[in-house]
Amino acid sequence: MTPGSNIPLSAARVTVDVAAPVRLDVSGLLLTADGKVRSDDDFIFYNQPAGPGVTYRSGGGTAPDAVTVDTAAVPPGIEKIVVTASPDAAGQTFQGVEPTATLRNADDGSVLATFTPPRLGTETALVVMEIYRRNGQWKARAVGQGYAEGLAGIATDFGVTVEEPAPAAPPRPVTPPAPAMRPPVAPPAPPLSAPPAPAAPPAPPAAAPGPGKVNLDKGRVSLRKNETVSLVKGGRPLLSQVKMGLGWEPAFRGADIDLDASVIAYGPQRNHIDSCYFGKLSILGGAVKHSGDNLTGEGAGDDEVIVVDLGRLPQEVTGLVFTVNSFSGQKFTEVAKAYCRLMDAATGEELVRFDLTSAEPQTGVMMAKLIRQFSGEWEMTAMGDFVKARTVRNMVKPAAQAL
Repeated sequence: MTPGSNIPLSAARVTVDVAAPVRLDVSGLLLTADGKVRSDDDFIFYNQPAGPGVTYRSGGGTAPDAVTVDTAAVPPGIEKIVVTASPDAAGQTFQGVEPTATLRNADDGSVLATFTPPRLGTETALVVMEIYRRNGQWKARAVGQGYAEGLAGIATDFGVTVEEPAPAAPPRPVTPPAPAMRPPVAPPAPPLSAPPAPAAPPAPPAAAPGPGKVNLDKGRVSLRKNETVSLVKGGRPLLSQVKMGLGWEPAFRGADIDLDASVIAYGPQRNHIDSCYFGKLSILGGAVKHSGDNLTGEGAGDDEVIVVDLGRLPQEVTGLVFTVNSFSGQKFTEVAKAYCRLMDAATGEELVRFDLTSAEPQTGVMMAKLIRQFSGEWEMTAMGDFVKARTVRNMVKPAAQAL
């Protein structure tokens, strides 16, 4: 599997184990449709190894830890189980560590899929894979999203309460120094907790995930950051040709701002295939075309438009990232009303809109990404991630990491 790809489950009970050259702590979180746990009881890990339909199994240091999901026993309100991993040793990152998740039939052990997240670095925790429900069917998706704040950062993002441990709390016996989110072992069951962070300044809080995946069955969708929309309607592909429009206005009267819209195409290993921008208006045999450069942002409507013929894209293209750069060097805090919208290229009907409601003083932003799924359908995720980059060339690396 590759990041973002998915497969239907052929077994009702599946196990995800995560192997690496170092010992990993593996855990599972049961999430509702809003992407949150119902309570701390939905965090399944070595100190709380069982929940409704989900169990944890320790490898004891000689075999990989694993999470088993019995889809028939998962409560109706749970839409997704995410499987996470973090190095057992305190402070260790995934730099030089290549974890591999194996999805198995839990009853006979047969392998259904494998996934190795590419190019990990300073991450200290990882969302590896998710088992999710779609239209009554269970599927598995490869994720590979890293966190710099350790398992505590993942747990907090998904709504688990993280508290300071009691000063006298003993460590987990017969293990290396405890990592974040390794609570004390003592009856009754301890609260989920994490030790205080080292003396580094606190990072700003991560943007809350959107409420999950939505579809176009009820018409136009306005996305929030990190929210995903499937480009299908009524269970069938909605269209094969889409038009991405990007627009903005100068934030101050008389200040022309030259923003450049681009789309970057990637292969299954996040390898850069090509970029479409004002200097290269057509790529991939004409499957992606750019309308041309707008130097000021003046005027109503979309300032730059990129048309993507999804049906003509080569099979090697599995991901597209839509970016905007401030070629003139102004920061996005000097730009007003920036948005991107996805339209039916044949009718002009607006399908999805994403507004940049809060800007950062940077010169580049990744607006949205399109990911080809295992089934062949495409999904769009709103991003809104700012980077220091005035040209599309400087966006290639951060956009690949964001896939």
